[in-house]
Amino acid sequence: MRRLPVHLYSTDVISRAGVVSQLRPRPEVLLLDEAEAEQAEVAVVVSDSIDEPTLRALRALRSRSRAALVLVVTHADDAGLVAAVEHGVAGIVRRCEASADRLVAVIRAAAAGEGAVPPDLLGRLLQQVGALQRDVLGPRGLTFSGLAEREVEVLRLVADGFDTAEIASKLSYSQRTIKNILHDVTNRLHLRNRCHAVAYALRNGLI
Repeated sequence: MRRLPVHLYSTDVISRAGVVSQLRPRPEVLLLDEAEAEQAEVAVVVSDSIDEPTLRALRALRSRSRAALVLVVTHADDAGLVAAVEHGVAGIVRRCEASADRLVAVIRAAAAGEGAVPPDLLGRLLQQVGALQRDVLGPRGLTFSGLAEREVEVLRLVADGFDTAEIASKLSYSQRTIKNILHDVTNRLHLRNRCHAVAYALRNGLI
């Protein structure tokens, strides 16, 4: 089994030590030191709450790395959940539930481009996103994801199995335009490829 390279970020020495003790013995992951952080496929941020320092850490990690983000947190209010998702977090684990098995499962899911959120937190998150879309973004013709309508339509067709030429024909665009749309989406949202873009759209309820 290939060991997933993981970078662990925490300003709390005790919290860091607890997560390290859970992960270091596991053969599925390889904990990297600070000098190797850029090689990580998953970055795990450990925090008491989703506050501004935590969001700054997430922004910094996302700007310098393509690693998937996992958040281990003690408290998460509704605004914090939305902010975490907006900052690219793919997996959330409550600290009280952060067993070795749970951490490894969420890390592996994030590395595969999948989301992993406790069911009750996911329900709260969906309520917040729905309210935001309905009351704020929808009337302005925007979406929570930041995707334009034609970008969403292209992703729907990719998910349905159509190739570039078929999508161009269906939408009356050139193949070059379709390629540019997909390139723009993947670059802007820090996605790896078309499949990752489709997974993102599915995870955000767009298709």
